Amino acid sequence: MQTSDDAAVYKLSDEQAIVQTVDFFPPVVDDPYLYGAIAAANSMSDVFAMGGDVLLGLNIAAFPDNLPLDILTRIFEGGAAKAAEAGLIIAGGHTVVDDEPKYGIVVTGTIHPDRILTKAGAQPGDVLFLTKPLGTGVITTAIKQEAADDADAEAAIASMLTLNKASSRIIRESGANACTDITGYGLAGHLTEVAIKSGAGAEIDAAALPWLPGALRYAADGRFPGGADRNRSYYEPLPECGVTHDLAVNADIVRLLYSPETSGGLLVSIAESDADALRASFAEAGLSIWEIGRVTSGSGITVR
Repeated sequence: MQTSDDAAVYKLSDEQAIVQTVDFFPPVVDDPYLYGAIAAANSMSDVFAMGGDVLLGLNIAAFPDNLPLDILTRIFEGGAAKAAEAGLIIAGGHTVVDDEPKYGIVVTGTIHPDRILTKAGAQPGDVLFLTKPLGTGVITTAIKQEAADDADAEAAIASMLTLNKASSRIIRESGANACTDITGYGLAGHLTEVAIKSGAGAEIDAAALPWLPGALRYAADGRFPGGADRNRSYYEPLPECGVTHDLAVNADIVRLLYSPETSGGLLVSIAESDADALRASFAEAGLSIWEIGRVTSGSGITVR
């Protein structure tokens, strides 16, 4: 809790610790199998964000008693398939009756006690990188409103289904100073947590931010999830690390910075001297990565 990190870590010995997290949420897509797989990827992401390896999972689910059970079966099958892809063993779980379906996984993994990636290590001068494009919040809202183009929905689903496992392994070997994943608090919220816990500030280059196809269009249409404005009302005025932006930055982009992401990418803070090697490692692995800003001295987040 001291560093508001993504998962709990319990040291077993000088060589090994366990890392544990839980996450679950209502459906973000219509297909039960894809929903289960996305929820599983999202649940495991917190372990990957801290540089850990997943080991064991317990399903946690809520399901209405007036829907066919084969829907729940498909949700579990999607989650199990994504867990197997990551090397996670689903070993049980618990389900309750509820008015709205919800699904996720309690994930337990392993990590070396001296190689934990936290939110508290960013240093002034570090380069900030992002490993997935943004915009799942507005696109899944458009899907729920039956306003999303098929191609845009497919791109967002592919992004949400992509595990952060491979990116995590590269990052942990790169000498990164801090790492977190971008989920419910949006980019601005999670970066604020990194800045506060690191005792630093940050600058974001709005023009460098990567967006999923259709994200800016759905934002212009006002298709934001409810969490976007709640996040903004909390993080933007924080006295210890508020967020300011140039007037030239598009208002929709500013709002998108607070929009919740589902199974988002990793936000990495790394010394400038190591940045080129990180880019090269991602390119060699066939993975995308975007430079989006810098860590600064002082406090506060500035969007330019």
